[in-house]
Amino acid sequence: MAQRAARVDRASPKMSSDSLLPAMAVLRRVGLHVLALAIGAILMLPFFWALSSSLKQVQEVRQIPPIWFPSVPQWHNYVDVWNVRLFPTWYWNSIFLTVVATTGTVISSSLAGYAFARFRFPFKNVLFTITMATLFLPDFVLLIPNFMLFWKIGWLNTYLPLTIPFWCGRAFFIFLFRQFFMTLPPELDEAARMDGASYPRIFWSIMLPLSSAAYISAAIVEGITQWNQFLRPLIILNQPQYYPLQLGLRYFVVSPNDGQPKDHLLMAAAILITLPVLLLFFVGQRYFVRGVVTSGIKG
Repeated sequence: MAQRAARVDRASPKMSSDSLLPAMAVLRRVGLHVLALAIGAILMLPFFWALSSSLKQVQEVRQIPPIWFPSVPQWHNYVDVWNVRLFPTWYWNSIFLTVVATTGTVISSSLAGYAFARFRFPFKNVLFTITMATLFLPDFVLLIPNFMLFWKIGWLNTYLPLTIPFWCGRAFFIFLFRQFFMTLPPELDEAARMDGASYPRIFWSIMLPLSSAAYISAAIVEGITQWNQFLRPLIILNQPQYYPLQLGLRYFVVSPNDGQPKDHLLMAAAILITLPVLLLFFVGQRYFVRGVVTSGIKG
């Protein structure tokens, strides 16, 4: 009996520590969730401020100390923004430029990535290295050369510089598609070749259906980038009817016709510009995460 009691006494600390493990795991998970919610709330403060300011009167936006909520929501601010000058035209221009440039980037980059992943040709590794080296060139370095080139060929104040270059592929997405295609078994290509399929048929019938997540990921990233383009259209376009939304926003800051502040309309316009980006991301979020995970970028 004494020996059994001694064994029970020795085992009881171990049993109590084992019983504490699930509670500690729950507390740790709760703490991580609370931390994530706190960080998310801090990061959402600018967006909440813009949303709140878009429903204020202009005096409330400029009030010091600032107020977080409008006294009376001014829903007509959004109607006023839509009726300002060329705002609907600017919205359509942004949609057009985003769709054309994003489509060109995804198609051309996927074809180049497929070639680097599957084909064997002279200087393949050298060409891929040169392509990746272009990632180290900041866009600001290329502004003046691009401007001079487009000026010489007569493309200024047109949409050609904002669309055509993106149909030649982008290094980042070429790398993304190459990494994704390298994860697919080459036996699929060999089996299709034995059945008499050409490389375009293999790409269309086999690679394309298997790479929908990578395509959606690239489309989301490039679509958001193109939607937010400001500097490139700024140096190319000089007529207001051709402006995208990002340039049109400057109207609410630098050149109000009546000389009155338009901070509340600026916030409303910013919310209208943000909505398509939020919708695009939330609709394709699942495919975006899957595409990033399967493309090899995670490593």
